[in-house]
Amino acid sequence: MISLVVLSVIFSLYFYVEAFKWGMNAKKWAIAGLILGPVLLPMFSISRHLHWRNAVGFNNLYIAA
Repeated sequence: MISLVVLSVIFSLYFYVEAFKWGMNAKKWAIAGLILGPVLLPMFSISRHLHWRNAVGFNNLYIAA
């Protein structure tokens, strides 16, 4: 039981930092990470990708160096 709480706290911190880096609502993702833990990872990666696509545009070419 304690390991689940520790895992949720770790993922909450992870989602907070990643959302802050990407310019998303960090508090919302931290709270969701605390509640759902690692189950939230696919939803976060999809949301991050959508956030990036809205910032860059859908018809623009992006080449990572």
